[in-house]
Order: sequence, then structure tokens, then C-alpha cells
Amino acid sequence: MKIAFSSTGTDLDSEIDPRFGRCAYFLIVNPDDMTFEAIENESMSLGGGAGIQSGQFIASKGANVVITGNVGPNASRTLNAAGIDVIVGVSGPIREAIERY
Repeated sequence: MKIAFSSTGTDLDSEIDPRFGRCAYFLIVNPDDMTFEAIENESMSLGGGAGIQSGQFIASKGANVVITGNVGPNASRTLNAAGIDVIVGVSGPIREAIERY
């Protein structure tokens, strides 16, 4: 299983970014062994369509779940179409969110 987090930084102690499409980084985490990949969000500064682009990117990375603060309607449709579960309203350090999940 892979969980994608919107993140303010590049490690597991980083805070969950409340914005999905315009977050600074994505952390793709394997919760079984806590290995992860930190990826800069290249869609962050797009004038429009950041959520859709971010959703497509996360789908291409093979994530099964997204955990974030908030997801806009276009990103939500993109993620749902890819079969990715979306959990919103989450804040705090990514490590703690993994333990709660």
C-alpha cells in the first residue's frame, strides 16, 4: 500500500499541508516499513488546474490513499476516477497521521 500526503516538507516529521493541489511537497509512504519518497509539487504554482495535475501525478505514483487537509472538487474527481481513497480534514505531523491511519 502507498499513502500520499500533501506536505510542507520532505520528511515524516513535516506537517500535512492543508492544500492538496498547491502543497509544497508530496510524501509517498509505505506504512508497512515507513519508507517514503519526497517529491516537490511541480503543479504548485500553476495558474489553474493544479488539483487535476496533482491528482494525475499521485495516480501515476501508484498511491492507494491520499491524506490531506483539503481537496478541491476537480482534484477529488480525478483521484476518485483513479480509484484512490481520499481522507481530508487531517493536520499535524505526517508520522502521527500514519500511526492513526
